[in-house]
Amino acid sequence: MTIPHRNINFPTAIKFGAGRIKELADHCKANGIMRPLFVTDPGLAALPMVKAIVDDVRKAGLAIEMFSDVRPNPVEANIIEGVKAYKKGKHDGVIAFGGGSGLDIGKMIALMHGQTISVFDLEDIGDWYTRADASKISPIIAVPTTAGTGSEVGRAGVITHPESHEKKIIFHPNIMPKVAILDPELTVGLPAKLTAATGMDALAHCIEAYCAPFYNPLAKGVGLEGMLLVKENLAKAVKNGKDIDARGNMLVASTMGATAFQRGLGAIHALSHPFGGLYDAHHGMLNGVIMPYVLVANRKKIEKDIERAAAYLGIKGGFNGFLKWVLALRKEIGIPHTLKDIGIDTKRLDEVAEMAVRDPSAGGNPIQFTVKQYKSLAKKCVTGNL
Repeated sequence: MTIPHRNINFPTAIKFGAGRIKELADHCKANGIMRPLFVTDPGLAALPMVKAIVDDVRKAGLAIEMFSDVRPNPVEANIIEGVKAYKKGKHDGVIAFGGGSGLDIGKMIALMHGQTISVFDLEDIGDWYTRADASKISPIIAVPTTAGTGSEVGRAGVITHPESHEKKIIFHPNIMPKVAILDPELTVGLPAKLTAATGMDALAHCIEAYCAPFYNPLAKGVGLEGMLLVKENLAKAVKNGKDIDARGNMLVASTMGATAFQRGLGAIHALSHPFGGLYDAHHGMLNGVIMPYVLVANRKKIEKDIERAAAYLGIKGGFNGFLKWVLALRKEIGIPHTLKDIGIDTKRLDEVAEMAVRDPSAGGNPIQFTVKQYKSLAKKCVTGNL
């Protein structure tokens, strides 16, 4: 094997531990942010916890304002309104706070407020990111309140296109947050169903990064350890939301998944993106349902890797044992077995398959599935034919 040239980047400063949200104002100041725009979703914006955080930052002398016009599956209109708020308030940085949607829109506002092109001109294709004026991208402090997307350490955001309903991955290396604050106390109020769904998103990132065919041993190792943290902590966090240790370990697993997936994602995400765009379904829930079907479809290419992962995780039975563990975990935490169970039908499988092949995540799948193969795989996910 000839070792290829690769760029490997893990530059976000991660501040982990209960109560560390109290450091938010200090991290803003250290990164030159004196007028932060606090970006979150409307559900979080209404919580006393969030009001207290904003008040603390204001008491520290920072001119902070809040923007919360963020949909669960973010759209371009959310970015446009956020950019208006950013300019109106003469802000100089972003605090991206929340689950994947709040984090992604926060990063997109920091990216787009100084650009003259469309956000979709910066899709993760080739060197499209060079179209942006990098000097106009504002610094970002990211604070996740779910343990799933890992967007707090990512260089991309996912936005649904208004016409095609495709989920587009928007990329720029400079939207990597300067600091990520991982405070498990902020995740205690997350309902069990969302804890389960976001946790399966983290697991999907770890598994797909671990199985991707590209050379990045650092990311592969991070993905493997992330799987172990999910195995040991997700069910605990679902069953007892006040378990700070389990919550903390899941936050780290989520961050590890997103750190690892610079190695690549795969067909789990290539399918969950179109299903999410067309049916407005929760991304993590989709990943959890789709996961075992893709594992089986990829078996001939990933079996040895999964056998090694199973051994490390203490799972007996190699690939079959690993698959049984995934199925048992889903059942234990309440993830349905089929997409039909969450209201998705077979009427749009042609669209799903066409979109899956075009999805950037498809390039990291160990097998390059055709449109026909994606349609067949998508149908199995809907009907439960494992």
